[in-house]
Amino acid sequence: MAKRFMILLPLFSTILLLAVTVTESDAYSTTTPFQGYKPECFTHLHFYFHDVITGDKPTAIKVAEAHRTNSLNVNFGVIMIADDPLTEGPDPSSKEVGRAQGMYASTAMKDIVFTMVFNLAFTEGEFNGSTVAMYGRNDIFSKAREMPIIGGTGAFRFARGYAQPKTYKIVGLDAVVEYNVFIWH
Repeated sequence: MAKRFMILLPLFSTILLLAVTVTESDAYSTTTPFQGYKPECFTHLHFYFHDVITGDKPTAIKVAEAHRTNSLNVNFGVIMIADDPLTEGPDPSSKEVGRAQGMYASTAMKDIVFTMVFNLAFTEGEFNGSTVAMYGRNDIFSKAREMPIIGGTGAFRFARGYAQPKTYKIVGLDAVVEYNVFIWH
């Protein structure tokens, strides 16, 4: 009897260990309400984006350029990194409400079109500390254009929507762009 028990003991130990392991493991996926998630609301943001490439204090700098770019009129292949101010009005001295931090690249060979990847980081008001992620195609000379909002943080967690940029003013290489952003969050 003791010999039989000694043979079965490793088997029972393995079964017990598996049972304990299975009962203590977390499931791969669960469908439960997200803690802290509030019902959806709709927000419309209006601000001005100031992209300054020239002067003593540029807010966007060129970090890459294709070798052939110099022979094309549209600067195809140029990549810019930016930390552009977002303000309440078109004047650069108007109240800053956030920063557009990210990059844009010239991605069309025949037109001036950028692929833009930006976090709109808000630093004032009810959305202070929150961000919105924007990614998309920006044909800067088109009157009607849209870029998708693909996410966010803080008050904009689970954000989705779209941004409508409209060029307000271009002076040399510097631009002021009016943005209307519509967000479900």
